[in-house]
Amino acid sequence: MSRIEGVLKNLKGEGRKALIPFITAGDPNPAQTVELMHTLVGAGADIIELGVPFSDPMADGPVIQLACERSLAHGTSLRQVLDMVRQFRETDGATPVVLMGYLNPMEAMGYEAFADLAAAAGVDGVLTVDLPPEEAVDVAPLFAARNLDPIFLLAPTTTDERIRAISEHSSGYVYYVSIKGVTGSASIDVDEVARKVRHIHELTALPVGVGFGIRDAQTAAAVGRVSDGVIVGSVLIDTIARNQADPEQLKRALADLLQPMRNALDDLAS
Repeated sequence: MSRIEGVLKNLKGEGRKALIPFITAGDPNPAQTVELMHTLVGAGADIIELGVPFSDPMADGPVIQLACERSLAHGTSLRQVLDMVRQFRETDGATPVVLMGYLNPMEAMGYEAFADLAAAAGVDGVLTVDLPPEEAVDVAPLFAARNLDPIFLLAPTTTDERIRAISEHSSGYVYYVSIKGVTGSASIDVDEVARKVRHIHELTALPVGVGFGIRDAQTAAAVGRVSDGVIVGSVLIDTIARNQADPEQLKRALADLLQPMRNALDDLAS
């Protein structure tokens, strides 16, 4: 059982939902990333999605694009991101870490070398936005052999046939993109998300995490009622951008944003 599967199984047994924040590694600078990861855990994160900065993040809106630019301005590389995970693991051996990014940096490193280094660093899952499962036939076995969960995206337009096919190639959880568009581009339609997630649950036994559009405790709770977890990204990245000049204030701001979401999700179990 992977760390991701174990955490989600325990949460389900407690009647609780996963809170999965996303930040970009190296933003606002590489020296702060590990500390920010610990801040997120302290504020209630169950799983962390750590973005690997990339020059052309095609699925992301301006907020996360700028985060990638800030990180790349410091020269943040994939190897450095793996080193950040390794440092995080020195004091946190429990919280799963999912690397989320794009294919090019992994391909440049070499898939087998990446899988070896990621597993050694303590990575638990990999979500590669531009790697569909049909093209992951050589990569997925490398991940599976190293207990790395391959995580894939489902969209509002994904067909039933494709949902089943994606689920067969996935482990850990599937990531449902709640809106049509890039990150941070629209408000979430909770009723439509609820309808779609209920349908996805009919087609897969995997937990379903919902991302894109989670901005506050209210939307987190609304989505948490119908999903297994909520994934929070752009609003956290925007908070980093607005507080990057003061590291201590930045940590407080992130905790102040995430903790009410944690509380709202836990209230669902009461």
